[in-house]
Amino acid sequence: MREPSRSPRAGAGDRGARFADLGPRIGSAAALIATALVALYVGGDAFALFWLLAGFAVSWEWQSIVGGEMALARFALGGASLAAATAFAAHGGGPAALASLAAFSAILAILAGPGRRLWAPAGLLYAGSLIVSTNVLRHSPDYGAISIAWLFAVVWGTDVMAYFGGRLIGGAKLWPRVSPGKTWSGTLVGVASGALLGLCVVYLSRWSAAATLPLFFVGLVAAALAQAGDLFESWIKRRFGVKDSSRLIPGHGGVMDRVDGFIFASAFAAMLGGLRGQESLAAGIFIW
Repeated sequence: MREPSRSPRAGAGDRGARFADLGPRIGSAAALIATALVALYVGGDAFALFWLLAGFAVSWEWQSIVGGEMALARFALGGASLAAATAFAAHGGGPAALASLAAFSAILAILAGPGRRLWAPAGLLYAGSLIVSTNVLRHSPDYGAISIAWLFAVVWGTDVMAYFGGRLIGGAKLWPRVSPGKTWSGTLVGVASGALLGLCVVYLSRWSAAATLPLFFVGLVAAALAQAGDLFESWIKRRFGVKDSSRLIPGHGGVMDRVDGFIFASAFAAMLGGLRGQESLAAGIFIW
């Protein structure tokens, strides 16, 4: 989420201008959050469908951004791959889901033509990682639902607090060439807040088995990666001269603009869970 920095001489009128886009952002965010929480609560096919649709949107936006030959055919082929990956991942077949994404990515590289043979398949892997990581975590025994709720808290908390921290505090820019509005103050406030909010959600959910200090540090890494995901998407758009990934979401831009941080954070959580060797991927996040 972009966070234009505050000028040290800014007055009350400037403050109103800085928050002029807050209304559309809040309305769109509320609708998206409600839908995501319902999908999380219902689980099963509803959860898988929610993330499949998000993956479709991300894939379409990516292929539109990078351009190249046969964009529609690439999207259709990528959509078939994402559907297959969803079917595998939602039923415990994470490795099969990744294998299907890799196979279809090779075909996309051929279709994309010169200059896009790397970028086109990268978009499928980018969208596919969102689908695979969320589904394998959600369908983990015992800790599945809380792992996604924790990710929501970390990523959303980071995003919101980085927005307000950057606009209220301002200061030095984080990476002005890529994201001119993002500040160090907003990033640090967001990362710390996201990690703390993740802890709060876990303990309010009565999952007392989670170890506080390790989970806090895991939350810090996930929150930092969420910010890195935002920067990565900004870099991609600048690389291809695009301001927003699309205009699907009023006040926010495209779906990529909303899930860029979540893609990085959820992929990290799934990989960490796999490396920990617990009874499930989600358990590997919480049991230390």
